[in-house]
Amino acid sequence: MVLNKISEQLAALSPEPLQPTEGSREAAVLLAFTRQADPQLVFTQRAQHMNSHPGQVAFPGGKWERSDSSLLFTALRESQEEVALAPSEVEMIAQLPQRRTRLGVQVTPYLGFIRPNLALRADPSELEAIFHVPLSYLLEPRHLIKKQVDVLGHYCWMPCYHYQGYTIWGFTLAVLVDMLNRVFAVGLNAEVDKADLPLDIRQRFPQFPEGEAPGTL
Repeated sequence: MVLNKISEQLAALSPEPLQPTEGSREAAVLLAFTRQADPQLVFTQRAQHMNSHPGQVAFPGGKWERSDSSLLFTALRESQEEVALAPSEVEMIAQLPQRRTRLGVQVTPYLGFIRPNLALRADPSELEAIFHVPLSYLLEPRHLIKKQVDVLGHYCWMPCYHYQGYTIWGFTLAVLVDMLNRVFAVGLNAEVDKADLPLDIRQRFPQFPEGEAPGTL
């Protein structure tokens, strides 16, 4: 069963209730897979009126708050606030490697399993939509394409998934592809082709676009 493979491959990455260090900028997200033959992964689309990353696709999650007991708590709290996913519904499986965004926020991804057909609800103050993508779709290399993106008047080719009108790219894609390669050894390539960008832009944004979506440059 696919979920067993995920659990086995990530067994060494058991979820830990990490506590951020004083003064750090940290966040946590949840990769929630449904328990079914072809698991579905939950994504959100941020509302267009949001000041940061409007309309961008992300995993449920958000910034750590001082009242949060841990980053694991942050991931579960934000998931409940954003998509009405109760913490009791999540079977937590693993804590994935931390990644730092271009803006210096360290993000801790957690992975868990949930029941299929849960009645998730998007918080309209933060989200435009909730959608699910089948794992089988994400594992098909031909679905990971490259899209031309304008960066300060120049162009690069950015990897992304297109699914039912949604585009998965940037930091979210980096977390996703790292997990898929760790578990399934599919060799997906999420590297950005920056060959056509001038050297000064490449030096200015060494992590682009893994750290942020292009609209935040």
